[in-house]
Amino acid sequence: MKKLLLTTVFALSVSGAALAQSAAEKTGVNSALGVAPKTEDFIMQASASDLFELESSKLALQKGDDKIKTFAQQMITDHEKTTAELKGLLASGKVQGAPVTALTEAHKGEIDELAKLQGAEFNEEYVDDQVDAHEDAVDLFKRYAEEGENADLKAWAAKTLPALEHHYKMAQDLDK
Repeated sequence: MKKLLLTTVFALSVSGAALAQSAAEKTGVNSALGVAPKTEDFIMQASASDLFELESSKLALQKGDDKIKTFAQQMITDHEKTTAELKGLLASGKVQGAPVTALTEAHKGEIDELAKLQGAEFNEEYVDDQVDAHEDAVDLFKRYAEEGENADLKAWAAKTLPALEHHYKMAQDLDK
């Protein structure tokens, strides 16, 4: 199985050398093996995740019920903060890299789908997206906090992780 995964990763990395994100991170191999992402991958994924949280939660403020709106407002407040903190680390020169400034194609598709929904269908899909997004974010931040390359970014990931774990639990509770 490991040989198959490594062969797949190699094939993807050779065929997709121009991809901004490493093949091992993009395919989920790093996550499955518990390997920390490269700093550039972490910055890209963390900033893309924040952007998705912000955009989907802004939509939830318009379309969600009261419980959803309360959750969405907290997501906006907290993810604006983490976005600003990450940008501050990058601006300080302590961390090299560039954040994602536009939704990924996958995230854009999810936002487009959410925008088409109303009422209970919207609430259900938004919560499902939040559970998935926060599960991924917790995994990403945990791996970088434990084994990341850059000490300042590693410390920030460790400091941010409890809030993401709390968001994940809140999203799961809404999903019940």
